[in-house]
Amino acid sequence: MAAEINENVLKFFERYQNDTALRERISAAEENYPGCLEIRDAVVNDVLLPIAKDIGLEFTLSDLRKYETRLKMERLREEEFNEDTYPFWLLDRGWENDPDIFKED
Repeated sequence: MAAEINENVLKFFERYQNDTALRERISAAEENYPGCLEIRDAVVNDVLLPIAKDIGLEFTLSDLRKYETRLKMERLREEEFNEDTYPFWLLDRGWENDPDIFKED
């Protein structure tokens, strides 16, 4: 049996796709964080989830992971996967496994 997807995740990303101001708000907040795997979950918890809650579409990190995993698997099965179509926050979003990203020059 497949895990149920939180409806708020679906609604949030439908809105995200159609709302330029929402995309810009999230992008501006994310600019404060390096794209490192070590803090990926923290960035989602500190940026994406509070914004979702603020607009009345609260969901959890676990809900997001279920949604993105299902979406990616569907796209792979359909051979229509295009990373530019949807920006995954937990999967394939330019996260690097490089601790040197935190070192100053």
